[in-house]
Amino acid sequence: MLLRARLLLPIARPPIEDAAVIISGERIRWTGKRRDLPPGFHGEEHDLGDVILMPGLVNAHCHLDYTNMSGQIAPPKRFTDWIQAIVALKGTWGLEDYAASWRHGAEMLVRSGVTTVADIEAVPELLPEAWNATPLRVISFRELIHLRQRPTTEEIVEQAMNHCLGLPGSEGRVGFSPHAPYTTTPELLEQAARAAQRRGWRLATHVAESEEEFEMFMYGQGPMFDWLKNQRDMSDTGRGSPVEHLERCGYLDNTLIAIHCNHLGRHDATLLGSRGVSVVHCPRSHDFFRHLKFPRSELQATGVNLCLGTDSLASVRKSSTKLPRLDLFAEMQILAAQEAGLEPEMILRMATVNGAQALGRAGELGEISTGALADLIAVPFAGASSDAAVAALHHPGDVAASLIGGQWAMAPNA
Repeated sequence: MLLRARLLLPIARPPIEDAAVIISGERIRWTGKRRDLPPGFHGEEHDLGDVILMPGLVNAHCHLDYTNMSGQIAPPKRFTDWIQAIVALKGTWGLEDYAASWRHGAEMLVRSGVTTVADIEAVPELLPEAWNATPLRVISFRELIHLRQRPTTEEIVEQAMNHCLGLPGSEGRVGFSPHAPYTTTPELLEQAARAAQRRGWRLATHVAESEEEFEMFMYGQGPMFDWLKNQRDMSDTGRGSPVEHLERCGYLDNTLIAIHCNHLGRHDATLLGSRGVSVVHCPRSHDFFRHLKFPRSELQATGVNLCLGTDSLASVRKSSTKLPRLDLFAEMQILAAQEAGLEPEMILRMATVNGAQALGRAGELGEISTGALADLIAVPFAGASSDAAVAALHHPGDVAASLIGGQWAMAPNA
């Protein structure tokens, strides 16, 4: 297949005007200017016209299960109030509610330019049917929670491992997500990390998301401590920040995707950077909870790989006229508005190249280069190449076309 476009924005390399991309099977075989096309090409040709052709977006954190909870929980005064509200709401849903919600979220992501998503799967019964219902490239992180003595840690990890291994087509599509430091035990974190390491899986965990979580681990007190003290052993609290807690558990390394990291101790950014941890920022969710300013500059200064995610629509504000949708472009635009000095190219990298690195798929996802997977999107554009990054960043609405693994997820002019 040959794609032609007014401008190619590879992300990992400078833009190319009057560009062409040759795709063979599921991978990119050549990129460059139209005039430099290698001789002898025979195949299907598509002239996409006045568009920016760019890598498909990599959404580094999402909860597809909760898409249809959009607008049902108001922004809370305290983070623990929101947790209790979503737990209560989940109790009213059945399997088909979750299945419909998952499919709806996947459709939103495809239409808004996401081609790969790191999804936290709290309802594993949905798999693998949910995978088969979407062209989206989904990496499902099996959620693990353990507060009480039964079942044992060993039983939880073994059951989750066996379920993941038993899923048809699971290779490269699964990981573990011990939910958060406050909903797990040190033993679960340690055993989940060892099990994932044996299989070459990634880990994804909510870390230092709220002030209440930070206060619980740092000082052994506060609203979250009071709420959980009768549900879990609290002997691991009052001993330092949530990040320091994970370090004591031997949990911090370059296979970990740490979600949020909004409230950090004095040396936490340095610790995360030295361990090669990737951090996912979710700007609209961050705004929903009115957290303090995200410590982007501190994390970036220590070499942390920063990514972007949508989180779930259960923690995104609705407008007076319509419900929000899962949209990584919207996340980029919120970040750009909050961080006026942050270059558009850096924000685009957070939504593409950096997400691929977090998933251990650098060179395969999030960029347009020879040998990479043919995950590409097109957005309308008629300006100069010098304006391409800004135009891509501020793209509104659906993309004009989407290709995942060399197959049309959204065909041009469809």
